[in-house]
Amino acid sequence: MRSFYIGLVLVGWLNFPASALPTDTPEEVLRNEIITEARSPIDGQVIDAGEYALQTSELQADNTVPDLAPSVVNLINLLRLRQFLRSILLLP
Repeated sequence: MRSFYIGLVLVGWLNFPASALPTDTPEEVLRNEIITEARSPIDGQVIDAGEYALQTSELQADNTVPDLAPSVVNLINLLRLRQFLRSILLLP
């Protein structure tokens, strides 16, 4: 009877590593894959890699910070200073 339990433990132990293997593709492999077709970030249509690179570069170029009034910039800096002081001094 004892050998039966030992056999069950061994069978369970031998099957455990196979069930613990990841089923998805590792990130290192995905980073090295060359994308040959993609979807447009604007309208979702299928485009080739060159058009995708062009669209993403145009979208990144459009993300410039607009010019703000000096009073708004001053207020933002004061709020950042206040947040920094609260984090250091642990004030409510």
